[in-house]
Parts: sequence; C-alpha cells; structure tokens
Amino acid sequence: METFWIIIAILCALTGIAGSVLPVLPGPPVSYAALLILHFSGAAHYSTHFLIVAAVLTVAVTVIDYLLPPLIVRRFGGSEYASRGSLIGMIAGLFLTPVGMILGSLIGAFIGEYAFARRRGPEALRAAVGSFIGFLAGTGIKLILTVYILFRVVRPLFT
Repeated sequence: METFWIIIAILCALTGIAGSVLPVLPGPPVSYAALLILHFSGAAHYSTHFLIVAAVLTVAVTVIDYLLPPLIVRRFGGSEYASRGSLIGMIAGLFLTPVGMILGSLIGAFIGEYAFARRRGPEALRAAVGSFIGFLAGTGIKLILTVYILFRVVRPLFT
C-alpha cells in the first residue's frame, strides 16, 4: 500500500510542476498535497516545522502569483486587456510548444492592448512586455517552489 501512496505523491508533485505553467492547474497546492500524502501515509516523515513552512510558502506563492502579474502590467502602463490577452495567447500557445506559450502570452497581451484598449503601437508593446514579465515572474516563483517540493518528495525514497 505504501507504494501506491508514493506513486500518487510523485504524480501530485509532477502535476504541481505542470500547474506552475498551465493556468488551469493550481501548481503549488497540488505539490504541497504530495508532501502531505507521503507524510500521513508513513512513506516519509517530515517535521511539523517543515510542513508549516511549506504550507506558508505555498499560500504565499499562490497569492503572489495572482497579485504580481496585474501589478507589473499596471506598472508598465497596461490595462486589464493586456492581462486577458496574455492569458488567451498563452492558452493558444499551449498547442504549439513551450516557446509558443511564451510568444502567445506576449502577442496576446499586445493584441489586447492594441485592439481593445486602443493604445498605439509603442504603448501596446510596453504593456505587452509588462504582461510578459508578470507572467514570467509568477511562473518562475511557482516553478522554484514546486521543483523544490518534488525534490523533497523524491529524496526520502533514496535514503
């Protein structure tokens, strides 16, 4: 039965990493669930202090991911159209490659600003760059946390 929980935990940790990039999956919370599964199944033991710190980091990263991109977009003079366009472009880019996601995010933000916010080319490009930086920042912090959690999930299995 322990093997079952180990497999489920590893799948949760990998899903969490995917969720750091894909907007439809809550990456950090799913990764944190992997720690809890291993801990409470007895397959691995984590200190209470570690689990609390990991929970606080998970909540903080999740909140920051929702707050940071719009703040960066506004800082670059963008509107909500840039944020929405970025999300739509990223989802459209999913069908291509990871590069398609990144370029889709940038192009979608530009189109959102140019077409719907009625901004001129340079202003729309500046907002698109802000949206792109916000996307990268949010994705980056989620990836750092979820990869670290995957490491903490897998490491006890080899010791």
